[in-house]
Amino acid sequence: MGSGARMAEVVFQRVGSEEDEQQAGALIREYLEGLNERVHREYDIEFDVDAMLVSDLSDSEKFHPPYGRFYLAQYRGDIAGVGCLKKLEEGVGEIQRMYVLPSFRGKGVGRAILNRLIEDARSIGYKRLKLESLKFLGAAHSLYRSVGFREIDPYADNSMKSYQDAENLDKYYSITVFMEMNL
Repeated sequence: MGSGARMAEVVFQRVGSEEDEQQAGALIREYLEGLNERVHREYDIEFDVDAMLVSDLSDSEKFHPPYGRFYLAQYRGDIAGVGCLKKLEEGVGEIQRMYVLPSFRGKGVGRAILNRLIEDARSIGYKRLKLESLKFLGAAHSLYRSVGFREIDPYADNSMKSYQDAENLDKYYSITVFMEMNL
């Protein structure tokens, strides 16, 4: 089965209800805790997962219309992943918290989430789209490159500035890939 057929099996649900937020929060927590564990073990950096999650779920504008999007992705009726879009600056959006549960990887869910967020960014009127991703997430980088993202220098207002002191921020930059695409 081609990836187009698989993507057709992915249904998007905007996060809006308390139940949606709980499901999305659980996925984001799993994602961030997994990253945090590895980054702490390999690079001696820690993320404040709780603060990041509170910010993601409590800010009514961060990932919500008119300038953002917050989706749960379902595959064949089961929650399979999450993806978010936020306004970074005028004309520029940022993809955040894109995560697919391990049991749903290889089924086109990640590509479907990415395509949906790119479509939304265009419909909002963004001219560029940015993201940041840890270097060890090579499969994600391949996916991003396949739709037109390219590596760039670290950008202002990246998500970790609020959660790291200057010393750890430089360390974080050294293990992170920053990417951008024109829309």
